[in-house]
Order: sequence, then C-alpha cells, then structure tokens
Amino acid sequence: MRVFDITEYGAVADGQTDNAGALQKAIDACTAAGGGRVRVPAGAPFMAGPFDLRSNVDLHLERGARIVANPDEAVYTKSAFRANPGEGSIWIGGEHAEHVTISGGGMIDGNGIAFMGPEEKAAYVLKEFHVVDPRPHILTLVDIHGLEITGVTFKNSSYWCVHLIGCVDVDIHDMRIENHLKIRNSDGIDLDHSRNVRIRDCTIESGDDCICFKTRREYQEYGPTDNVLVTNCTMISTSCSVKLGSENMDAIRNIEVRDCVIRSSNRGIGIQNRDEGIVENVLFKNITVEGRLFDDVWWGKAEPIYVTAYKRKASAHKDANIRFAEGQTVGRVGFVRNVRFENITCTSENGAFIGGETGKVSDIVLDGVTITLNRTTAFPGGIYDLRPSETIGLLSAPTCGVYLQTAEGVVLRNTTVNWGTHTAAHFGSAVFASDVNGLTLENVNGTGATDAQEPIRIEKCTNVIRK
Repeated sequence: MRVFDITEYGAVADGQTDNAGALQKAIDACTAAGGGRVRVPAGAPFMAGPFDLRSNVDLHLERGARIVANPDEAVYTKSAFRANPGEGSIWIGGEHAEHVTISGGGMIDGNGIAFMGPEEKAAYVLKEFHVVDPRPHILTLVDIHGLEITGVTFKNSSYWCVHLIGCVDVDIHDMRIENHLKIRNSDGIDLDHSRNVRIRDCTIESGDDCICFKTRREYQEYGPTDNVLVTNCTMISTSCSVKLGSENMDAIRNIEVRDCVIRSSNRGIGIQNRDEGIVENVLFKNITVEGRLFDDVWWGKAEPIYVTAYKRKASAHKDANIRFAEGQTVGRVGFVRNVRFENITCTSENGAFIGGETGKVSDIVLDGVTITLNRTTAFPGGIYDLRPSETIGLLSAPTCGVYLQTAEGVVLRNTTVNWGTHTAAHFGSAVFASDVNGLTLENVNGTGATDAQEPIRIEKCTNVIRK
C-alpha cells in the first residue's frame, strides 16, 4: 500500500499552524494515485480546520498521533444540515465516495470546550448565535459506499461526533468515543438514512445519545435507515444510550442491538418517534442497563426501556417547525411496531415506559426482562419524559416497573420487577396498564412498592390475558 505522510505535504505539529491544507493535499494525492494510506505520525498534535476525505483513502493515525480541531469558529462555514445552518458545521467531511477508511490507534479531538460558554452544574452553556451555529461536528460523511472506522478514538466533540448520512456497507469496530458528559448535543454515532451497518466492540461516552438512528428531513433523498447490527458495545450517556428517533421522516427498520452494556445513563434504550416516519422490526437482546436521573436540561427520566410515538410540538423552537415538511404546520407521527426486548436486565430510578397516540404503538414484547427500581440520586422522580410532544412534556405519574399507556398487542413474558433498598413515596405498582388493547401477562412477577400498592394495576384495557 502506498503511504502519503502528511508532513511531506507541509503539515507542522506546532500548535499554531492550521494543517487543513496539508491534510487535504495528502488526501487528494492519495486518491489521485488510485488509493493508499494517508499517515498522521505520532508526536505533537496537528491542529486543523475543515478538510474532506476522498475515495480509496485510509486516513491512518498512528498510535500517539492526534488531530485537533482549530478553535477559531470563523473557519467553520459549511452547514452540517445543508439549508439548515442552526445545528452545527462540518469539520471532517466527505461526500459521494467509496472505500473510505479511518484507522490506527490515534485520536481525533474536536476541542469541544473551546466552542462552549461557561460551565454550569448540569451542563456547559451554549453560546448564543445568529443564524449560523459554528460548533463543528467532528465527522460528517454523506453517500459513502464501503466505510470502515477502526482503532481510533474520537474525543471532545462540540456537536455530533460521527454522523453518517446515506452511507451503505459500513463497519465500525474497536473504536472509542470520549465526549464530555456536560456538552449538550455531543452524540456519539448518528446513523441517518444509512443501510447495512455493523457497529461492534466499541466504547462510547456522550453528553447526548451514544448511538442514534435517524432519518433527517434535510437528507430525505437517501431513504430509510435499514439493516443495522450493534453488538458488544459499552455506553454511557447523559441522555439516551441507544435511541431510535426523534427525527424520523422516513423509516427506521430491521435493527438489532445485542450483547451490550449501558451504564449510568439518563435513558437506556429508547424509541422516540415524533415525526411521520415509522419504526419497525427491532430487536434488543442480552443487554444490561444501569440508569439514573439527571437535570431537566437532558432528555430522559431514567427510563431503562422506552417506546413512544407522539406528534412533535409545533412552535418556533428549532426542534419543532424546522422539522416539519414544507407547508406542514401540525405535527404527524408514524407507527412503532414489532419491537422485542429479550433478556434485558435493568437497574434504575425509573421503570419502562411504553405508550403513544391511539393506534401508533403495537406488537411490543418484553421477554425475560428484569427491572430493579432503586433511588440513587436526589433529583425529583415520579416523572416520565415525553418531550418533544404536542400535548405532554413531562408526565407526572407513579414510578412503576412497567408503565403502559395507550398501545396495542403488548406481551410481558417472564418479566420480574424488584424494589431496591432505597424507595420513594412515588414508587407504585410492578405493572400499570391503561388503555391497552390486547395485553398478555405471562409469568409476570413483582409486588407493589408498598403493601398499599397493587402488584398489577389495569385500567380501561381490553382483551387482557393472564397466564
């Protein structure tokens, strides 16, 4: 394999030189020669502004090598979301390419705190901006066929870290993401309209979602997010470790997440459908979830399992009208169906929540799920987080092992609810169900949190089967 060392194209690791031009020259020379390896040598970090990856290029960071984002906001001019400039810019980009690799034992550092306001107790303050949000996403790749990311560490993203749009045949393995847990929007991996993806043997810490499945409106021509396998990953999130949604204008389907560990997260596994797209054929298996409560600036209320479908609220907030299709003024939400949770062990300050608008959530199975509820923080409880929805934001309700509200065809099989040593007055029943059509309870074990609480409380449900 031919090697193109960036220092031979003018790169200088002096902490002052912007090496984007040298990196781009090396990358362009590599692809022009038919492909090869662009080497970033170990030693002092190379500071750089925006540059793009090309076809048949392996950007290889040697162990001990480091590329650091230029802290000058003025160099980031390309929007990460096309005509929507209010959600960050692109640092390392690439479009319409094939056979792209990022490899080695080095580090890509987004220099995130440089783009933040002051640090507060719950999170860093987001700087005010007019029209353009300059915070750079670390990696934004569009329409890449044949992508591998292996061995590298991504760190300190100021916005999304790895954003893959319309990418096909992707293999991400043995990679680390170490984002600051107090930087909002610092997602780990966002799969957006991408297909045939494998994520395995990764460790991800993020001050937002660790792995998120989406179909954003800005890139709607690339179709659904389909056929994704996530295995053997460890995740920590101040929001949701594994999330499907909330931006979903097309379809998220045929997803399997298995053999993973989720630690100290505000929400473990979440389906948050808020747009007209659908979610279907999803399996979560052999997963350990450890949850806890955080401040309200973070979405989630320690729900270890969360399946929802509610219309997005219409307002001037960036998470509302800008998400709607052209001419749309009222939110619409698609269905969530055929979702299975198998062999999931949960310990958290809140229980599972499953619910949505009438007819939108169906065929949900919890099989071999154990949920232990125990207070570990002083944050208020007795709340389920349904943001961003049209009519409900934070729902005040008893903390139950499994809380079901408006769904069809729900099966709880071999499900156990335990109460820890630190309970609270808002702890309720093992299972609560309201407005569920077709509820099967088979070998469900658990008591109320107190003798005054019913173990299983059912209201306004039809076609209930107990075994």
